Amino acid sequence: MQQVLLILVAILAGMFLPLQASLNAKMGAVVQNPLLGSLISFLVGTLGLLVYILMSRVPLTNLFQAKSAPGLVWIAGLLGAFYVTAIILLVPRLGVALTFGLVIAGQMFVSILFDHFGLLGTPVHPISWMRSLGVVLLIAGVLIIRKF
Repeated sequence: MQQVLLILVAILAGMFLPLQASLNAKMGAVVQNPLLGSLISFLVGTLGLLVYILMSRVPLTNLFQAKSAPGLVWIAGLLGAFYVTAIILLVPRLGVALTFGLVIAGQMFVSILFDHFGLLGTPVHPISWMRSLGVVLLIAGVLIIRKF
């Protein structure tokens, strides 16, 4: 049952991404700058997380443990800022479906590499012909979306 719940949460999170992208693109247009739109998105998200953390009584003292984190993990926030800003730029120009088709193709390509090599401590799942075929089919789907 827990596995089913996790799968449903993953699907829901995936469903929210096009909505978030469209709303962020709209905000970027309202403020006439994708960087400002991205900043607003992160500020609202930060405030929302802070309220949730306070309401759920997560110990804030755990934040101090972040200073012992490896330097590499600190770029995650920058990668998130790049992603949100890129989406704000791309959705109005490419459309939501093509943008996310390309994003998903990129995610699958890098995900297969992470799985194959166990990068950053992820479980190892070697590249197989079937996994490679899945990525090729995904890219073919992106090309079909772009054409039609």
